[in-house]
Amino acid sequence: MKNLTRLGLLACSTAMLLAAPVTAQERPLRLDESAVGEIDPAKGTDYADTVLGVNLYEALVYPKQGGAGVQPWLASDWTIDGLDYTFTIRDGATFASGNPVTAADVVYSFDRLMALGQGPSSLFEGRVAGIEAVDDSTVKITLTEAFAPFLASLVQLSVVDSTLAREHEVDGDHASAWLSETSAGSGAYVIKEHDPQIETVMVPNPNYTGQAMDDLAPDEVTYRYSLEASTVRALMSRGEHDISSLWLPPEVLKAMEADGTVHLAAEPGGTGEYIMLNTQRPPLDDVHCRLALTYAYDYATTLQLLAVTDDMAQGIAMNGATPQGLYGADLDRPMPAQDMEKAKEELAACQYAPDEYELDLAWIAEVPARERLALLMQATFTQLGMNVKVTRTPWALITQQVTEPATAPHAIEIAVSTRTPDTDSLMYNMYSSTVPHTWMSASYLADDEVDGYLEAGRTETDPEKRAEIYRNLNGRLRDLAPAIYAYEFTGVYGIRNGVEVPNLMDDSKRYSISAFSMLFKDMRVTD
Repeated sequence: MKNLTRLGLLACSTAMLLAAPVTAQERPLRLDESAVGEIDPAKGTDYADTVLGVNLYEALVYPKQGGAGVQPWLASDWTIDGLDYTFTIRDGATFASGNPVTAADVVYSFDRLMALGQGPSSLFEGRVAGIEAVDDSTVKITLTEAFAPFLASLVQLSVVDSTLAREHEVDGDHASAWLSETSAGSGAYVIKEHDPQIETVMVPNPNYTGQAMDDLAPDEVTYRYSLEASTVRALMSRGEHDISSLWLPPEVLKAMEADGTVHLAAEPGGTGEYIMLNTQRPPLDDVHCRLALTYAYDYATTLQLLAVTDDMAQGIAMNGATPQGLYGADLDRPMPAQDMEKAKEELAACQYAPDEYELDLAWIAEVPARERLALLMQATFTQLGMNVKVTRTPWALITQQVTEPATAPHAIEIAVSTRTPDTDSLMYNMYSSTVPHTWMSASYLADDEVDGYLEAGRTETDPEKRAEIYRNLNGRLRDLAPAIYAYEFTGVYGIRNGVEVPNLMDDSKRYSISAFSMLFKDMRVTD
């Protein structure tokens, strides 16, 4: 009944959007995303959550614009002395409430994140020995041991207004319920209305003191969820929608550009498209069966299906678990190609007969472009004698199913992005056996050698040695085949003419990882 009610609400909201007049704001910005939105920064995990988080909150540091590494954000500067990292809060930093941002707010935000144990908490688990407010503008964080990704990980520590949050705590919930309904940050925008199933409406923060906001930045932002591709195209053609999600089928993006009212912009940034293989369910608990699928996968046709225009596509070839630009990416290794003979050899070595189990292959309902890849896999894997069932599954149901291997599908395509400018935030969440199961770790791999590489990559501070550790990790993952590394995702947005997103149009302004370039304060609504 709940699912039917949710679908009814979404259908109703779509009808209302198509019938509604244009918003009366002077510079409205309307965009959409496939997944529902989580505005509590201590819980967010996916693309939509990150976009919301970076606009509502600030972290001590931010990915560097136009390059690798991090840059000052809420912190004006920092020093490193052994295991001690000391940060100075920038002068005049203020929350939307008007409360000053203090070191005590940073301490509260970190303690709250770790107490909830969700979202980006795994980036810091077991790595911080202590955190203290030295004075109102100085916070010191002491690590348990050398932790190479620490500075990069801090882009995910959003700082919450602790004064307001404490006022809204109920029965020790760390203001969890309240912060899932409203914002309490120092970001450029604040929540006006929020329905995580339908849309989030944001307006500029009147007390914002961060990096300058463009004079033509939107004065109201509506972030819509789970719109059908046809709805997005209809709204765009009427000038009632401004930026599409990244997940539209290529032909829809191409058609919108051909209409003459939309231009396209690409967003690369450390995102892999992984066909997660459930290593805990027969027949995929046998590595030979998994390897058979990796050889049978049709990589070339996949890339053809991703083409939007002659010079723009939604993906490029990927030769391992690590996207380009991250430690461990082995660009000298040949890109994968379909090899049905090797696939049959591996299947012959598998302990299971090809037709002994029905292979449950799910695709995410909110991303219609993935259906064609699911059907491509069905056609290809059937040639190996496998019985393949393709299932259209809503994202909300997928996130429930994948918490346990027994309820998860055998295979599902999931885009996973690095959450920080460091390989650790991608690989550790996907493959460490110590991390609780989420959609990011839906292969359920448990391997001592992999765990060893992951821990070594966290403690080794020499860049060349770290790169070698992650290259070795990549090799081990190729041998174990917990996923088919289908392609490296390159997001393509459809943007209405009259809206400019400089962070996507100029390499010197683009941030190094996906979602972080979507700062509404930098966008321009010119008509």
